[in-house]
Amino acid sequence: MKAVALTHYLPISDPESLFDARLPKPSPTGRDLLVRVEAVSVNPVDTKVRAPKEKVEDTPKVLGYDAAGVVESVGDAVTRFKPGDAVYYAGDITRPGSNAEFQLVDERIVGAMPQTLSFAEAAALPLTTLTAWEALFTRLGINRAGGDSRSVREPTRNEYPYGNRGQSILIIGGAGGVGSIAIQLAKLAGLVVIATASRPQSQAWVRELGADHSVDYSDALIEEMAQLGHREVDFIANFSDTDAYWGVMAELIRPQGKIVGIVGNTDPLDLNLLKNKSATFAWEFMFTRSMYQTADMADQGHLLNEVAALIDAKTVRTTLGQTLSPINATNLRQAHAQIESGRTIGKLVLEGWR
Repeated sequence: MKAVALTHYLPISDPESLFDARLPKPSPTGRDLLVRVEAVSVNPVDTKVRAPKEKVEDTPKVLGYDAAGVVESVGDAVTRFKPGDAVYYAGDITRPGSNAEFQLVDERIVGAMPQTLSFAEAAALPLTTLTAWEALFTRLGINRAGGDSRSVREPTRNEYPYGNRGQSILIIGGAGGVGSIAIQLAKLAGLVVIATASRPQSQAWVRELGADHSVDYSDALIEEMAQLGHREVDFIANFSDTDAYWGVMAELIRPQGKIVGIVGNTDPLDLNLLKNKSATFAWEFMFTRSMYQTADMADQGHLLNEVAALIDAKTVRTTLGQTLSPINATNLRQAHAQIESGRTIGKLVLEGWR
């Protein structure tokens, strides 16, 4: 089968950083699906895994952590899917990725593809949607009762009694892939959404997705928030740079508020800055469930099915920003370089094999 792979971890400007390869077509066993990949998207995690280091792979390593495609065949323990089903998923970072014509993936982390989307539109969603959903509703504990009527439930006594409606959230990195879907989910939960975006194009993008306010992520962020009348916010979702915003987040979070981050810190974080406010900080890592085979691993497949229903009901939209074709090493190197530039709006997708 065709694939794009690496053996050495090199700068993306090096033609050998990602190369076209021919690899054996895998066969499914157990809970695995064999998916014929039709479209993939590129995320910052792809570039971080590929980043230069001394390690050398003995055999070609395939990256890629977002895909949409069609089930080719199934393992003997599969119960949720059958050959011919259109699916989308983010995969498992411990296994070969989606930058190949065929990929094995555990059915528990796979969702039925939205019926109203193309493969490219669907491939833009899984990793960022899972990350945003878990960040908002699992890590921050935001109650979805303020959102879509099909998801309404009674809040527990530990939750905001009106489903968080009217509370505020600052989304740092609003125009990126995770921020783009998080804005939509936060609005469904009834939150006032403030999203960081620096350029006119990204400011227009976050407002189009439903953000109530857009603010620059420069050094003047605290002053800009004050001018909006939001000297403090109930929640902060940092999808950009944990180190750079740690002090700012500590100042902006409301007493007893909650912060979630997805980008690992390089310097020690001073948790004492959160102590007097009794503020909570949580990490979100979408691959935790598959990496550790947690008991609730299948929740990710169910979540993707629920999001597909929201998509088909026109409640949530795809965050596809740009498409390249075909899926090959040249286009993937271009995509990695664009992601590394930090100036991508929405998601960057590759589709089709030639």
